Amino acid sequence: MVRRPAVAGAFYAATENKLRGQIEWCFRHPIGPGEVPAVGASSTREIVGLISPHAGYAYSGPIAAHCFSALAADGKPDVVVMIGPNHRGMGADVAVGHAAAWQTPLGETALDIETASAIVSATRFTQLDEIAHAMEHSLEVQLPFLQFLFGTGFKIVPIVVAAQEPFVSVELGRSIASVLAGANAVVIASTDLSHYELQHVANRKDRIAIERMVQMDTEDLLEVIWRQGISMCGPGPVVAAITACKLMGANHARLLRYATSGDVSGDFGHVVGYASVKVERLSSPL
Repeated sequence: MVRRPAVAGAFYAATENKLRGQIEWCFRHPIGPGEVPAVGASSTREIVGLISPHAGYAYSGPIAAHCFSALAADGKPDVVVMIGPNHRGMGADVAVGHAAAWQTPLGETALDIETASAIVSATRFTQLDEIAHAMEHSLEVQLPFLQFLFGTGFKIVPIVVAAQEPFVSVELGRSIASVLAGANAVVIASTDLSHYELQHVANRKDRIAIERMVQMDTEDLLEVIWRQGISMCGPGPVVAAITACKLMGANHARLLRYATSGDVSGDFGHVVGYASVKVERLSSPL
């Protein structure tokens, strides 16, 4: 069974040539990294995790491109565990994909079924479930960037969460870390930040949340999201990813780029906030 793309032609271009051009546009955009990256050959990768947005490429693509530019420079991972919110509420509360592969206009990427099954076995809350993934976009939009950079030389484990309670997220993160111990892997959390706020309101609220992310303080992140009314759609995936990264030796996180849909479109009345963050294992933390 192959999972077919659900949002090709909507969130990103539906044909290979147009999609490759669109991804190059994201990298070269003034809000993007500025150039299409080359993949590094490092044998000692430092990036353990990334936090990446998931709107249409026309809006969040240049910001997401910062994550993938950093990952390219760090070298190719063998396994990418992607965790995103379940926007549609279909399927299991914490759903781990188990299709043989995911397809986009750039080709098919195999799932790491062994790792997926081990994560399910290691936690009480996860299930192997394809229903939750059928129409969900939060992970699908990450995959073309990875395929553009690494071709078919990696596998994925897609996880979408409808139950974003703290204890579920922390257990998921711990389970991922235990399964990935010693692997050449990266964990990507997919989230957008403030939704449909005035530009200055989104900027203020999002900076508060980003500050906690780069401090890798998951408890305070959840507290400020609640206290400040930050309409971030993926707090659970971020908490799970940061929890996993810390247990995998990460000791530093850095904001790569923050912007809003208004910074791209020029409409500052009802913006959505986007951030790219990398989480690293540094021998000499800054």
